[in-house]
Amino acid sequence: MKCLSQMDSLPDAILQYILSNLTAARDVAACNCVSKRWKESTDSVKSIVFPRNSFESIIETDHSDTIVRKMISSSRRLEKLVVYSPFTSKGLASWMMHVSSSLRLLELRMDNLASEEAIVEGPLKLDCIGVAKNLETLRLWGVLMMSPPKWDMFPNLRCLEIVGARTDDSALCHALRACPNLSNLLLLACEGVKSISIDLPYLEHCKLDFYGPGNSLLVLMSPRLVSLDVQGCSWIRVPETRFLKNLSISNLGGRVYMVDFNNLSSLEALSIRGVQWCWDAICMILQQARDVKHLFMKVEFTGNEALQPFPEIDFVEFFNNHPKLQTFDIHGAMFAALCQKNSLKKLETGFAIPYLEEVVITVRSPLNAEQKMNTLESLLKYARGLKRMVIRILQMKSNHSSADDFCDDICKFRHMNEHLVQIE
Repeated sequence: MKCLSQMDSLPDAILQYILSNLTAARDVAACNCVSKRWKESTDSVKSIVFPRNSFESIIETDHSDTIVRKMISSSRRLEKLVVYSPFTSKGLASWMMHVSSSLRLLELRMDNLASEEAIVEGPLKLDCIGVAKNLETLRLWGVLMMSPPKWDMFPNLRCLEIVGARTDDSALCHALRACPNLSNLLLLACEGVKSISIDLPYLEHCKLDFYGPGNSLLVLMSPRLVSLDVQGCSWIRVPETRFLKNLSISNLGGRVYMVDFNNLSSLEALSIRGVQWCWDAICMILQQARDVKHLFMKVEFTGNEALQPFPEIDFVEFFNNHPKLQTFDIHGAMFAALCQKNSLKKLETGFAIPYLEEVVITVRSPLNAEQKMNTLESLLKYARGLKRMVIRILQMKSNHSSADDFCDDICKFRHMNEHLVQIE
């Protein structure tokens, strides 16, 4: 009793500070049991989080909806609401009636992708969110968006994140048009996108992951872009990129036919991945990214239709065309292209790779072993600022002794340069 008396005698300022920093729904509910004064003061709670297991003992979802509504309605100005536990569209609508004007961050696990019932009620959940017009951050998990949500506009929304969605082009475009002032956009594992044009003038950070056959078309009009990560597109056009510093393009399910970037003069980090890229697309992006400092390349094959190996790449021309390169991570195909018969023919005494500090090389074949060893030696010789070289030997297959001989050569090379070279 003495302890409860001391808790109840806390100054108002301290009590308000404690309650305003609570987030877990169970903690907020526990405060109601301390005393009448504490219960009446829970209206200062600004953030409530309902974990997935919040209502495990409650069978009826309607009952958990009611509990959530009672808790959030007791807050004078709720700014952050996170609900991972199951809920209904009716329950969400009732919550939004109480907190829509004050809410700044809303995160919901929608769970409306699986059942037939969800297909009927799913879009209604999205419609309910539209009344929270003062939102600044919206995060949604497991979203069904096969029809345009009934959103007017979120003028203050700066961050939109959707993880796991089934949608189509028109529905997604409609949703994005309701968020004209976004600076951060994240769409992960979005299924059903075929061709989409996004026009967001204030967008700075964008990550798009389109799940499916890997043949989506993307046009992105965002002149303030600083970072862009795209997965699952065959055609990509981003005409305004003068502020772009970080670019990652990956397509593990399809072929990259075309990339169109008008200006990559500010680009510092470039990552390209995929099973197959058309050679014109690779050349285009490497040519525009002349000043890149960090380059990651893991593309297995080239060719417009049939899988083809990389053509020969001149070692000297490549590094002269990328004079600011500091870190270089190359997979087997690109390394093999730098190790062809004539790749090193232009080496001169004045040639140098001035800024290269780290190179990671993945080797998968013993073919052209002598040329590959010459290329490794040239990297050490001409990159005089090199601090680290990592050689990864990955699934090397051969029916004769050439693989063993090549591995022996690499081990000797490592032994002679053990201060710089390591094998993984």
